[in-house]
Amino acid sequence: MNALERVFAAGGPLAETVSAFKARPQQVEMASAIHDAMQRTAVLVAEAGTGTGKTFAYLVPALLAGGKVIVSTGTKTLQDQLFDRDLPAVRAALTSGASAALLKGRSNYVCLYRLRRASELGVGSPDEARQLRLIARFAGVSATGDRADLAEVPEDAPVWAHATSTRDNCLGQSCPDYGDCFVMRARRNALAADVVVINHHLFFADVVLRDEGISELLPACNTVVFDEAHQLPETARLFFGESVSSSQLLELARDARAELRGAGGASPEAERLATRLDKAARDLRLAFGEGTSRLAWQQALRVPGFADALHIVQRALRDLHGVLQAHAERSEGLESCARRAGAALATIVRLRETEPVEEVRWVEAFAHALRLHATPLSPAELFSRQMDDHPRSWIFTSATLAVGDAFGHFTRELGLGDAVTRRWASPFDFARQALLYLPKGLPGDPNDPAFTDAVIDAALPVIEASGGRAFLLFTTLRALRRAHERLKSLRFPLLVQGTGSRSELLARFRQLGNAVLLGAQSFWEGVDVRGEALSLVVIDKLPFAPPDDPVLAARIEAVKARGGNAFAELQLPQAVLSLKQGAGRLIRDETDRGVLMLCDPRLVSKSYGRQILKSLPPMKLTRELAAVEGFFAAHPQYGCG
Repeated sequence: MNALERVFAAGGPLAETVSAFKARPQQVEMASAIHDAMQRTAVLVAEAGTGTGKTFAYLVPALLAGGKVIVSTGTKTLQDQLFDRDLPAVRAALTSGASAALLKGRSNYVCLYRLRRASELGVGSPDEARQLRLIARFAGVSATGDRADLAEVPEDAPVWAHATSTRDNCLGQSCPDYGDCFVMRARRNALAADVVVINHHLFFADVVLRDEGISELLPACNTVVFDEAHQLPETARLFFGESVSSSQLLELARDARAELRGAGGASPEAERLATRLDKAARDLRLAFGEGTSRLAWQQALRVPGFADALHIVQRALRDLHGVLQAHAERSEGLESCARRAGAALATIVRLRETEPVEEVRWVEAFAHALRLHATPLSPAELFSRQMDDHPRSWIFTSATLAVGDAFGHFTRELGLGDAVTRRWASPFDFARQALLYLPKGLPGDPNDPAFTDAVIDAALPVIEASGGRAFLLFTTLRALRRAHERLKSLRFPLLVQGTGSRSELLARFRQLGNAVLLGAQSFWEGVDVRGEALSLVVIDKLPFAPPDDPVLAARIEAVKARGGNAFAELQLPQAVLSLKQGAGRLIRDETDRGVLMLCDPRLVSKSYGRQILKSLPPMKLTRELAAVEGFFAAHPQYGCG
């Protein structure tokens, strides 16, 4: 038994120090594969089914191997869990002296410069002024300046925009508060640490884009581990592209006015131009009316008023940029505003006046903002170039990376052609713990207007059999809203996405014990409800991305242009991976029991349905409601029994 195997053994240090730890062969094999990749500075893509224990499987070899390790996660929630719970547990078990640091994006930390500026000039409402005073007191005593540590001011409070910085408006080394900066303090800690826990957005924003400070982390490290790696291609596409938003322009106009006043007096001309940009940015959003949408660039240009509004924004930016340049020497803040105006202007000019090459240009309308995008069709070349900069090991892991046993979709997306790929199935006994139910009698076309009603009709007796305790996951908000209408008189407590934060809804779901939760995209992954509270997951349709989505549509055309099969290469693999995420909400522990109800008739009627079913855990399949009722009757604690 080698050193690694001893750590994971039944009587080993993890078993002695971590409560509820159980030795799993899959976990040891995964840890060995990761340790080998670290020794050989190789690239490993590793799918580990639910319950494998992948976090310990990469933390143990990371600490045993020594050297500097960066662990990047998909969400701040997992980032905090890793740093506050998992990493200390492994360090204690190994009696490791390795130092660790948690590093978040700069908008998570109080910006002393912007806080002082906002305090001097004032903010909008009395409530915001009160919150700003709380932030100021917090900044005076906090060692980290992490906004998550100030519970009195909600993380989504608008006042944080006045008291934190972004990559766009940070003054960097020109800032008068640079020496006391919380962001730089966190980065210095990260530079000195052996293990640094970050998230994917920070990795791309501050490492790949070579932002100041943190770019030193990557060349210095021996290993990069990406947990929740299935999110990487989309995140990479976002950060390798360019964008400018109406919110950025409004913030620029506001900051320009504030900096002019703070630098010893306003300039009437600059004030007028900042106000003009403010109005132009608002009018740009208003051109798209109410609601949200995603449109290809040529579609957006056909929206009445958009092209004219964009021209007015460009002209307003150009004029304000000229004046800000003239005043830039008055302060670091004005110099920063001039730089920001120039960057936004350059992006808009490129979008309007040049032809796209290997990218898709599109417009995204939110409830109160508009964003213009130039997104690369593939991040593979750009990402692989980052990996080639310095020799190190790269570990990519998630519960959903493969379609069946094939990793080609994921490795193509990131240019990982030479990667070693490994897959470990979940140690859970799905044949005993779960049942897969494909109901009969639903409309053959999932786009039929009556389809959602038919799904609810089919789900109601199953919800009764399970005694509530159900997630109903939908591929569209429209279907979710229709389901909500149909289920308002349900005898079980009904929780609906959008009526509270995700964490609040999940806390209520666990507490109630017999609730039915209706969710869309944000509830398909990263949700962990163990035990009797969740016994049924219903999914209305296969989660194919809408083919008219501008980015997907452009990628489909690119695949077709080179003679490829876009459905097989893009649409089907994405749907399989998304479905695996949704299905993964059901069985989270060795003692869980439950039913997965998939309502899409294409699983039976289409040839690709068999391929999708093979990608799911090996559950017993039934098409009979009586078998579902019998399953719950046999496990009364997981149903109405």
